Amino acid sequence: MSHYQSGTEEEIRIHLAAAYQLAAMKRWDDGIYTHISACVPNESGAYLINQFGLRFDEVSPENLVKVNLQGEIISGVGPVNKSGFAIHGAVHAARPDAVCVLHLHTDSIIAVSAQKVGLLPISQHALRFYGDIAKHRYQGLALSATEQEGLIKALGNKKALLLENHGSIVCGTSIQQAFYLMDVLDKACKIQLLAGEIDGLIIPDSTICQLANQQLCSDGDNEGQIEWPAYLGLLNNK
Repeated sequence: MSHYQSGTEEEIRIHLAAAYQLAAMKRWDDGIYTHISACVPNESGAYLINQFGLRFDEVSPENLVKVNLQGEIISGVGPVNKSGFAIHGAVHAARPDAVCVLHLHTDSIIAVSAQKVGLLPISQHALRFYGDIAKHRYQGLALSATEQEGLIKALGNKKALLLENHGSIVCGTSIQQAFYLMDVLDKACKIQLLAGEIDGLIIPDSTICQLANQQLCSDGDNEGQIEWPAYLGLLNNK
């Protein structure tokens, strides 16, 4: 179990708000839409999410809202985007290890999600997700119960899911891991777009891809922990 899972609600609020602030700095936000959610320690079925209507840079530890799996408010001042939380609720319910779930609409990831080939193993960043990313077909704005089932089936036990023509889901055993993985995925997608034409790209042998992935995942659930203070330092320099 990671340190973050055993933290207090106050600590979760501080780090989750920091993740929102950092996401805003990296321009991962989409107006008032998309969300980052996190489990509340020692409170089964309780999650923290942003108040709907706030920009990511306006999110603070104090204005995060506590909700249940249905997106209903347990404590805090709403409103909460219930339809927006549908994806998060489905992932949290199906994946107890998903302490933190990011659902974002970054330009680079949407662009790659629209490519039939998906994320290609053409960079070391992409190799972190070798065998650890899936795709889900776009089915409109609303997430029905049937689509929730399909989305969860596609995600399986993977850390990331490309939502075709839509965005991504990234989940981690801590806020630190989930944010770090989102950063790696965003860069991997940017690199793929910069590489240009799909035909003619250099793709390592599958054996090398597997080896690199194992090496990149060697930290296990501690992934993102050592990087987190450096991320927080960006906020201190604002």
